[in-house]
Amino acid sequence: MRGVLQANESATQSATAERIQETLPGDIPLDVVEVALALVVLAIGWYLSKLAVRLAGRTVARRIERPSVTRTVLRGIRLTVLIWAGTVAAGIIGVGSTQILLSVTVISAVIAIVLAPLVGSLINGLYVLADRPYEIGDMIEVTDAGHRGFVEDITIRYTKIFTLQNSFIVIPNSEIHSRDVINYSAEDERTRISVGFEITYESDLEAACRAAERAARGVDDVISGGPDIRIGSARYAAAPSCMIREYADHGIALDLYFWMKHPYKQVVVRSAVQRAIGERFADLDVEFAYPHRHHVFDETSGVARLAVDDSGFERSAAETAGPSQSSEPGESPADPADQ
Repeated sequence: MRGVLQANESATQSATAERIQETLPGDIPLDVVEVALALVVLAIGWYLSKLAVRLAGRTVARRIERPSVTRTVLRGIRLTVLIWAGTVAAGIIGVGSTQILLSVTVISAVIAIVLAPLVGSLINGLYVLADRPYEIGDMIEVTDAGHRGFVEDITIRYTKIFTLQNSFIVIPNSEIHSRDVINYSAEDERTRISVGFEITYESDLEAACRAAERAARGVDDVISGGPDIRIGSARYAAAPSCMIREYADHGIALDLYFWMKHPYKQVVVRSAVQRAIGERFADLDVEFAYPHRHHVFDETSGVARLAVDDSGFERSAAETAGPSQSSEPGESPADPADQ
């Protein structure tokens, strides 16, 4: 029965090609007519695939909330229409469905053997679409590679990231599925970051903490207050808060925690907060701590020569080691201070 249907279909297509040949002027070979008709079918199939995506796009988008899955479904619809058009075109030029199936089987076997990594990438792409670690439009960071940017597209084979440096990075799903990925905007774009600094032990600690918190509240894109922000079962104050990290060797180490509205402005906001802290501390009795070095000389470290000049002028090394102060080996220095 199937063979009869295939024979009838081939006869119908051949009859159509013969009728078209009869209507054309001149003596045009039947093979040329069939190839031209197959190209027309492919062109119509290409147009119909785009039309099908356009008509089904809104319906699929309403039923599927995730943009990545929506794009995958629409690509499948378009591919189905193109395969149908290719099958019809192949039948016009005399390629039967059995030959097409055999060719597809052989090609699939070659792909399975030679292009095994691609198959693995496709499988991992399905995992990415199912697990939903990130979505189109999310800001993510691949920690081991240092890539940070927005997800531009997710396919079954790869993930396309538009970085903050205005460049595109395409990562196969087989690789990104095994990496640590930070999603900054999956649930809430508000991000909590910190700025660390040290003040001297002589500084006013309470005044320094209050000044740092006020400095952060005055920066744009920093959340200055409001209800507590909940992360899981924990709640954090929305306003900036300054806390003591440790009593270090050179001063008191402080950490200023604050929330910002958008994660892609971390560098700009961090710099603005540090600048504002420096301006606030300049008007207070607060100093930033830095390492101090003291040189100590004792009986185990040798002798240090010190010359003090009360004239108010700085003497050069040549003047200091002049003929009047030079001494032969074994003699005592002429200056009592050197002795």
